[in-house]
Amino acid sequence: MGAALAGGEVIALVGPLGAGKTQFVKGLAVGNGQADPSRVTSPTFVLVNEYSGRIYVYHVDAYRLGGSGELVALGFDEMISPASCVVLEWADRVEGVLPEDCLTIRFEPTGETSRRLTMDAGGPSSQRLLDSIRDDARRARQPE
Repeated sequence: MGAALAGGEVIALVGPLGAGKTQFVKGLAVGNGQADPSRVTSPTFVLVNEYSGRIYVYHVDAYRLGGSGELVALGFDEMISPASCVVLEWADRVEGVLPEDCLTIRFEPTGETSRRLTMDAGGPSSQRLLDSIRDDARRARQPE
């Protein structure tokens, strides 16, 4: 997914503690060109981590926020730009300020080391990203 980022995307991650949201962001950041995956960590206590790559990635954690107003106060609207992607963990806690054109990914643990991810696009930008992911998955399944 990181390689498919074009900028301007908002990705909302929803799922229980330990479902793999931060691990997902690590893969996204590496796919976007973040050279050091060890730099990608949970922003639970700092609230926002920033990663460079082809485009800038803001990694936001809403777990400790008191609501949508606190996300806005962090500069959420300014983070969304054509030169960046915003990935928001615990997005269900601040749904009221998420843009309509947002890719929502729900994480459901199905076993100790397995997860089911459900992705829903809310507009053209998030649909383009979702279509790119699906196309890549189809190509990966085709025999050579």
